[in-house]
Amino acid sequence: MKYLVLAACLVAQPALAADRLTVMLDWFVNPDHGPLIIAEKKGYFAAHDLEVEIVAPADPADPPKMAAAGGADIAVSYQPQLHLQVAEGMPLHRVGTLIATPLNCLLVRADGPVRDLSDLKGRKVGFSVAGVEEAMLGAMLGSVGMSRADVELVNVNWSLSPALLSGQVDAVIGAFRNFELNQMTLNGVEGRCFYPEEHGVPPYDELIYVANPDADAEKISRFLAATEEAVQYIVNHPQESWEIFASYAPELNDDLNKMAWRDTLPRFAHSPAALDHGRYARFEAFLAASGLSDGKASVSDLAIDLGFSQ
Repeated sequence: MKYLVLAACLVAQPALAADRLTVMLDWFVNPDHGPLIIAEKKGYFAAHDLEVEIVAPADPADPPKMAAAGGADIAVSYQPQLHLQVAEGMPLHRVGTLIATPLNCLLVRADGPVRDLSDLKGRKVGFSVAGVEEAMLGAMLGSVGMSRADVELVNVNWSLSPALLSGQVDAVIGAFRNFELNQMTLNGVEGRCFYPEEHGVPPYDELIYVANPDADAEKISRFLAATEEAVQYIVNHPQESWEIFASYAPELNDDLNKMAWRDTLPRFAHSPAALDHGRYARFEAFLAASGLSDGKASVSDLAIDLGFSQ
Protein backbone atom coordinates (compact mmCIF):
# COMPACT_ATOMS: atom_id res chain seq x y z
CA MET A 1 0.00 0.00 0.00
CA LYS A 2 2.77 2.46 0.91
CA TYR A 3 4.25 1.99 -2.57
CA LEU A 4 0.90 2.92 -4.12
CA VAL A 5 0.74 6.03 -1.97
CA LEU A 6 4.31 6.98 -2.97
CA ALA A 7 3.49 6.44 -6.64
CA ALA A 8 0.38 8.58 -6.35
CA CYS A 9 2.43 11.35 -4.75
CA LEU A 10 4.99 11.19 -7.51
CA VAL A 11 2.32 11.39 -10.18
CA ALA A 12 0.75 14.35 -8.42
CA GLN A 13 3.99 16.38 -8.48
CA PRO A 14 3.81 19.21 -11.05
CA ALA A 15 6.29 19.03 -13.91
CA LEU A 16 9.19 21.45 -13.65
CA ALA A 17 8.62 24.49 -15.82
CA ALA A 18 10.90 24.94 -18.79
CA ASP A 19 13.32 27.87 -18.67
CA ARG A 20 12.03 30.86 -20.60
CA LEU A 21 14.28 32.50 -23.17
CA THR A 22 13.52 35.45 -25.45
CA VAL A 23 15.17 35.71 -28.87
CA MET A 24 14.82 38.92 -30.87
CA LEU A 25 15.27 38.46 -34.60
CA ASP A 26 17.10 40.94 -36.81
CA TRP A 27 14.06 41.28 -39.10
CA PHE A 28 10.74 39.60 -39.82
CA VAL A 29 10.78 35.79 -39.94
CA ASN A 30 12.44 34.53 -43.13
CA PRO A 31 14.54 31.53 -44.25
CA ASP A 32 17.64 32.97 -42.53
CA HIS A 33 15.93 31.98 -39.27
CA GLY A 34 15.25 28.39 -40.33
CA PRO A 35 17.06 26.67 -37.43
CA LEU A 36 15.05 28.66 -34.88
CA ILE A 37 11.72 27.80 -36.46
CA ILE A 38 12.61 24.13 -36.95
CA ALA A 39 13.90 23.87 -33.36
CA GLU A 40 10.58 25.19 -32.12
CA LYS A 41 8.33 23.16 -34.43
CA LYS A 42 10.27 19.91 -34.01
CA GLY A 43 10.38 20.21 -30.22
CA TYR A 44 14.16 20.56 -29.88
CA PHE A 45 13.83 23.58 -27.59
CA ALA A 46 11.37 21.71 -25.40
CA ALA A 47 13.70 18.69 -25.29
CA HIS A 48 16.34 21.00 -23.80
CA ASP A 49 13.87 22.32 -21.21
CA LEU A 50 13.48 25.66 -22.95
CA GLU A 51 10.42 27.73 -23.73
CA VAL A 52 11.68 30.09 -26.43
CA GLU A 53 9.81 33.22 -27.45
CA ILE A 54 10.80 34.38 -30.95
CA VAL A 55 10.17 38.09 -31.44
CA ALA A 56 10.40 40.11 -34.67
CA PRO A 57 11.52 43.69 -33.98
CA ALA A 58 9.57 46.83 -34.82
CA ASP A 59 12.90 48.46 -35.67
CA PRO A 60 15.81 46.31 -36.95
CA ALA A 61 18.23 48.52 -35.00
CA ASP A 62 16.65 47.47 -31.69
CA PRO A 63 17.69 43.80 -31.15
CA PRO A 64 21.37 44.32 -30.18
CA LYS A 65 20.38 47.21 -27.91
CA MET A 66 17.73 45.05 -26.25
CA ALA A 67 20.20 42.21 -25.69
CA ALA A 68 22.82 44.59 -24.33
CA ALA A 69 20.29 46.04 -21.89
CA GLY A 70 19.03 42.60 -20.82
CA GLY A 71 15.62 43.17 -22.41
CA ALA A 72 16.15 40.04 -24.52
CA ASP A 73 18.23 36.99 -23.66
CA ILE A 74 19.58 36.69 -27.23
CA ALA A 75 19.44 38.85 -30.33
CA VAL A 76 20.12 37.85 -33.92
CA SER A 77 22.61 40.33 -35.35
CA TYR A 78 25.55 40.68 -37.76
CA GLN A 79 29.24 40.10 -37.13
CA PRO A 80 30.33 43.35 -38.86
CA GLN A 81 27.93 45.37 -36.71
CA LEU A 82 29.09 43.64 -33.54
CA HIS A 83 32.62 44.97 -34.01
CA LEU A 84 31.32 48.53 -34.29
CA GLN A 85 28.91 48.17 -31.36
CA VAL A 86 31.62 46.80 -29.05
CA ALA A 87 33.91 49.65 -30.13
CA GLU A 88 31.13 52.04 -29.05
CA GLY A 89 31.02 50.41 -25.62
CA MET A 90 27.87 48.34 -26.03
CA PRO A 91 28.01 45.35 -23.63
CA LEU A 92 27.61 42.51 -26.14
CA HIS A 93 29.27 39.20 -26.93
CA ARG A 94 28.79 36.88 -29.86
CA VAL A 95 27.59 33.62 -28.26
CA GLY A 96 26.81 31.60 -31.38
CA THR A 97 26.53 31.61 -35.17
CA LEU A 98 23.39 31.32 -37.28
CA ILE A 99 24.65 31.98 -40.85
CA ALA A 100 28.33 31.05 -41.16
CA THR A 101 29.14 32.72 -44.50
CA PRO A 102 28.63 36.20 -45.92
CA LEU A 103 25.28 36.76 -47.63
CA ASN A 104 26.05 40.32 -48.70
CA CYS A 105 27.04 40.82 -52.31
CA LEU A 106 27.43 43.50 -54.94
CA LEU A 107 24.54 42.85 -57.31
CA VAL A 108 24.28 43.86 -60.97
CA ARG A 109 21.99 42.98 -63.85
CA ALA A 110 23.30 39.98 -65.76
CA ASP A 111 22.29 41.69 -69.02
CA GLY A 112 23.83 45.02 -68.00
CA PRO A 113 27.13 46.72 -68.81
CA VAL A 114 28.97 45.62 -65.67
CA ARG A 115 30.79 42.40 -66.54
CA ASP A 116 33.73 42.98 -64.21
CA LEU A 117 34.22 45.16 -61.15
CA SER A 118 36.37 47.51 -63.22
CA ASP A 119 33.29 48.25 -65.35
CA LEU A 120 31.86 50.17 -62.37
CA LYS A 121 34.14 53.12 -63.02
CA GLY A 122 32.02 56.26 -63.33
CA ARG A 123 28.81 54.37 -62.54
CA LYS A 124 26.23 54.61 -59.73
CA VAL A 125 26.25 52.12 -56.84
CA GLY A 126 23.28 51.96 -54.47
CA PHE A 127 23.63 51.24 -50.77
CA SER A 128 21.46 51.21 -47.64
CA VAL A 129 23.83 51.20 -44.66
CA ALA A 130 26.74 53.63 -44.51
CA GLY A 131 29.96 52.45 -42.92
CA VAL A 132 30.49 48.73 -43.29
CA GLU A 133 28.90 48.49 -46.76
CA GLU A 134 31.04 51.39 -47.98
CA ALA A 135 34.16 49.72 -46.52
CA MET A 136 33.31 46.47 -48.29
CA LEU A 137 32.74 48.29 -51.56
CA GLY A 138 36.06 50.10 -51.15
CA ALA A 139 37.90 46.81 -50.62
CA MET A 140 36.20 45.20 -53.61
CA LEU A 141 37.05 48.14 -55.86
CA GLY A 142 40.58 48.10 -54.48
CA SER A 143 40.96 44.52 -55.73
CA VAL A 144 40.81 45.90 -59.29
CA GLY A 145 42.86 49.04 -58.66
CA MET A 146 39.93 51.39 -58.07
CA SER A 147 38.53 53.27 -55.09
CA ARG A 148 35.17 54.60 -53.90
CA ALA A 149 36.05 57.90 -55.59
CA ASP A 150 35.67 56.08 -58.93
CA VAL A 151 31.93 55.47 -58.39
CA GLU A 152 28.93 57.56 -57.37
CA LEU A 153 27.28 56.29 -54.18
CA VAL A 154 23.49 56.58 -53.99
CA ASN A 155 21.48 55.86 -50.81
CA VAL A 156 18.50 53.81 -52.02
CA ASN A 157 16.95 53.36 -48.55
CA TRP A 158 16.62 49.52 -48.55
CA SER A 159 15.09 49.55 -52.02
CA LEU A 160 17.98 47.58 -53.47
CA SER A 161 16.60 45.39 -56.25
CA PRO A 162 13.93 47.95 -57.32
CA ALA A 163 16.65 50.60 -57.68
CA LEU A 164 18.65 48.23 -59.87
CA LEU A 165 15.65 47.08 -61.89
CA SER A 166 14.51 50.64 -62.57
CA GLY A 167 17.95 51.76 -63.76
CA GLN A 168 18.34 54.25 -60.90
CA VAL A 169 21.73 52.63 -60.19
CA ASP A 170 24.09 50.27 -62.02
CA ALA A 171 24.84 48.08 -59.00
CA VAL A 172 23.86 47.72 -55.35
CA ILE A 173 26.01 46.74 -52.38
CA GLY A 174 24.29 45.09 -49.42
CA ALA A 175 22.04 42.82 -51.47
CA PHE A 176 21.63 39.36 -49.98
CA ARG A 177 22.53 36.65 -52.43
CA ASN A 178 19.74 34.40 -51.12
CA PHE A 179 17.00 37.07 -51.44
CA GLU A 180 17.60 39.99 -53.81
CA LEU A 181 19.18 37.70 -56.41
CA ASN A 182 16.04 35.54 -56.39
CA GLN A 183 13.83 38.63 -56.29
CA MET A 184 15.44 39.72 -59.56
CA THR A 185 14.69 36.34 -61.15
CA LEU A 186 11.05 36.49 -60.06
CA ASN A 187 10.85 39.92 -61.72
CA GLY A 188 12.06 38.41 -64.98
CA VAL A 189 15.57 39.85 -64.86
CA GLU A 190 18.61 37.73 -64.05
CA GLY A 191 21.13 39.21 -61.66
CA ARG A 192 24.77 38.45 -61.00
CA CYS A 193 26.61 38.76 -57.70
CA PHE A 194 30.19 39.80 -57.05
CA TYR A 195 31.10 38.24 -53.70
CA PRO A 196 32.97 40.37 -51.13
CA GLU A 197 34.91 37.39 -49.78
CA GLU A 198 36.31 36.80 -53.28
CA HIS A 199 37.33 40.44 -53.74
CA GLY A 200 39.37 41.66 -50.80
CA VAL A 201 36.96 41.38 -47.86
CA PRO A 202 37.83 38.79 -45.19
CA PRO A 203 35.14 36.11 -44.70
CA TYR A 204 32.79 36.70 -41.79
CA ASP A 205 29.68 35.30 -40.14
CA GLU A 206 26.65 37.06 -41.63
CA LEU A 207 24.21 36.33 -38.82
CA ILE A 208 25.19 35.66 -35.22
CA TYR A 209 23.56 35.34 -31.82
CA VAL A 210 24.59 38.10 -29.41
CA ALA A 211 23.92 38.49 -25.70
CA ASN A 212 24.91 40.59 -22.72
CA PRO A 213 28.15 39.19 -21.17
CA ASP A 214 26.20 38.56 -17.94
CA ALA A 215 23.54 36.44 -19.67
CA ASP A 216 22.92 32.86 -18.50
CA ALA A 217 25.59 30.89 -20.41
CA GLU A 218 24.17 27.49 -19.43
CA LYS A 219 20.73 28.36 -20.78
CA ILE A 220 22.24 29.76 -23.98
CA SER A 221 24.30 26.58 -24.38
CA ARG A 222 21.09 24.55 -24.36
CA PHE A 223 19.61 26.93 -26.92
CA LEU A 224 22.61 26.41 -29.20
CA ALA A 225 22.42 22.64 -28.77
CA ALA A 226 18.78 22.73 -29.88
CA THR A 227 19.54 24.86 -32.94
CA GLU A 228 22.41 22.53 -33.86
CA GLU A 229 19.96 19.62 -33.86
CA ALA A 230 17.65 21.70 -36.04
CA VAL A 231 20.43 22.35 -38.57
CA GLN A 232 21.20 18.63 -38.71
CA TYR A 233 17.54 17.95 -39.44
CA ILE A 234 17.44 20.66 -42.13
CA VAL A 235 20.52 19.28 -43.87
CA ASN A 236 19.26 15.70 -43.72
CA HIS A 237 15.65 16.53 -44.65
CA PRO A 238 15.63 19.66 -46.85
CA GLN A 239 12.15 19.18 -48.31
CA GLU A 240 10.49 18.18 -45.05
CA SER A 241 12.19 21.05 -43.23
CA TRP A 242 10.98 23.51 -45.88
CA GLU A 243 7.41 22.28 -45.43
CA ILE A 244 7.68 22.68 -41.64
CA PHE A 245 9.14 26.16 -42.02
CA ALA A 246 6.53 27.23 -44.59
CA SER A 247 3.73 26.14 -42.24
CA TYR A 248 4.94 28.53 -39.52
CA ALA A 249 3.07 31.47 -41.09
CA PRO A 250 0.97 31.71 -44.30
CA GLU A 251 3.10 34.51 -45.78
CA LEU A 252 6.21 32.31 -45.74
CA ASN A 253 4.83 29.83 -48.25
CA ASP A 254 5.68 31.63 -51.49
CA ASP A 255 8.15 31.33 -54.37
CA LEU A 256 10.66 33.84 -53.01
CA ASN A 257 10.94 32.15 -49.63
CA LYS A 258 11.13 28.71 -51.23
CA MET A 259 14.01 29.83 -53.47
CA ALA A 260 15.70 31.60 -50.55
CA TRP A 261 15.36 28.46 -48.40
CA ARG A 262 17.22 26.43 -51.04
CA ASP A 263 20.03 28.98 -51.23
CA THR A 264 20.29 29.52 -47.46
CA LEU A 265 20.36 25.87 -46.44
CA PRO A 266 24.09 25.23 -47.07
CA ARG A 267 25.03 28.41 -45.18
CA PHE A 268 23.58 27.55 -41.75
CA ALA A 269 26.27 27.07 -39.11
CA HIS A 270 26.62 23.33 -38.50
CA SER A 271 28.29 23.98 -35.14
CA PRO A 272 26.61 27.18 -33.92
CA ALA A 273 28.49 27.31 -30.61
CA ALA A 274 31.94 26.97 -32.21
CA LEU A 275 34.02 30.14 -32.58
CA ASP A 276 36.61 30.85 -35.29
CA HIS A 277 38.96 33.18 -33.42
CA GLY A 278 40.98 34.06 -36.52
CA ARG A 279 37.88 35.13 -38.43
CA TYR A 280 37.00 37.73 -35.76
CA ALA A 281 40.58 38.96 -35.45
CA ARG A 282 40.90 39.41 -39.23
CA PHE A 283 37.63 41.30 -39.54
CA GLU A 284 38.57 43.59 -36.66
CA ALA A 285 41.81 44.38 -38.52
CA PHE A 286 39.85 44.98 -41.73
CA LEU A 287 37.56 47.51 -40.03
CA ALA A 288 40.56 49.23 -38.46
CA ALA A 289 42.27 49.51 -41.86
CA SER A 290 39.02 50.97 -43.24
CA GLY A 291 38.95 53.61 -40.49
CA LEU A 292 35.77 52.25 -38.87
CA SER A 293 37.34 51.10 -35.60
CA ASP A 294 40.56 51.53 -33.66
CA GLY A 295 41.28 47.79 -33.97
CA LYS A 296 41.83 47.46 -30.23
CA ALA A 297 39.09 44.91 -29.54
CA SER A 298 40.48 41.44 -28.86
CA VAL A 299 38.52 38.34 -29.83
CA SER A 300 37.61 37.85 -26.15
CA ASP A 301 36.09 41.35 -26.17
CA LEU A 302 33.90 40.35 -29.09
CA ALA A 303 32.94 36.73 -28.63
CA ILE A 304 32.87 33.73 -26.33
CA ASP A 305 33.16 30.07 -27.23
CA LEU A 306 30.37 28.26 -25.40
CA GLY A 307 31.11 25.11 -27.40
CA PHE A 308 34.58 24.92 -25.85
CA SER A 309 33.38 25.73 -22.35
CA GLN A 310 30.71 23.02 -22.20
